Amino acid sequence: MNVLIIPDSFKGSLTAREVAEIMEKKITQIFPKSISHIMPFSDGGEGALNILEDHASGTMVNCEAQDAVGNPLKAPYFLFENGNSAWIELSKTSGLTQIKEADQNPLKTSTIGTGKVIIDALNKGCSKIYLGIGGSATHDLGTGIINALGAKLIDSNGEELFPNGENLVKIESIDLSKIDPRVNETKFIIACDVQNSLLGRNGSAHTYAKQKGASQEMVNQLEKGGENFADVVERQFGEKIDRISGGGAAGGVSAGLSGIINAKLKEGFELLTQQTNLKSIIKEMDLVLTGEGSFDAQSTYGKLPYKIAQLTKKHNIPTLLFAGKASLKKVSGFPQLKVYETKPKNMSIEEAMQGATENLGVSLEKVLNDYKRN
Repeated sequence: MNVLIIPDSFKGSLTAREVAEIMEKKITQIFPKSISHIMPFSDGGEGALNILEDHASGTMVNCEAQDAVGNPLKAPYFLFENGNSAWIELSKTSGLTQIKEADQNPLKTSTIGTGKVIIDALNKGCSKIYLGIGGSATHDLGTGIINALGAKLIDSNGEELFPNGENLVKIESIDLSKIDPRVNETKFIIACDVQNSLLGRNGSAHTYAKQKGASQEMVNQLEKGGENFADVVERQFGEKIDRISGGGAAGGVSAGLSGIINAKLKEGFELLTQQTNLKSIIKEMDLVLTGEGSFDAQSTYGKLPYKIAQLTKKHNIPTLLFAGKASLKKVSGFPQLKVYETKPKNMSIEEAMQGATENLGVSLEKVLNDYKRN
């Protein structure tokens, strides 16, 4: 029996790899003659580099960069075997996990470090850059990236501005005269799986800025900055970036890079599926195990386990989905999918998260034994 183990992380409890290892252990114990194929997966944001390193042709490269508050760090990125394309993960430089909680402030943070990684990839001959954008600590609309590439943000006095959230409202024009000429010859593809636009109640500032350390006052300031930036881009480049689906991702990086360097937004899961040959792998499987921390109605808007279920449905492959909390137990139109909650009935969410390893193991053992009997 061929078994594909392809979970997402249980956020706050277990990484995708840890979940996959627990699943593999139980599969081996209950189906000793089975062959497990382990692919802890991602939707193109955090974790994509690990997937590419394990399942795509190429090498991991490290380069000098900086975090969202300017501290130097070494940042990894994936250089594909062909040598002319790279996958860069924004969270490895400009991510929340790279800075102290005391430094979390989307008015001050910047994506300059991500721009430095892009320059390193250009120096290695890349003409296609994939940018995974989950987990950012920033709300600079990608101005840090274009600044690192040579662009300048100019205020009403003709002075240059530092690229961060608080200066967005002061931008009068964007000077591209000194931008690296290779940018115009490079295809930029942003791996994006959210639909939030840049502005408005469901936009970038109102949806994500508080997770990055913003107060309500700061959220309002960032929203005003976004409005001004969108006006500048439309006036100067003729591009309307305020309504782009996904433009609000990663503090507006999607919208900013779309408007200024013609970056294209594509579904992250689909990009990784292509790079890892996942569709061909799934066709050969007899059973698929997936999961995430919480499976609910939101999950059907594109979360990883739902995407996996869409693929297994095409070949009617039995799919077992394990979630710490599962408020959605059945998904209409997916007869091959069974959903299981690993949290014991009388246990609080907090206790369940602390005992996630044991709870998942117990649930797997029961479900897999039942599956074996049937």
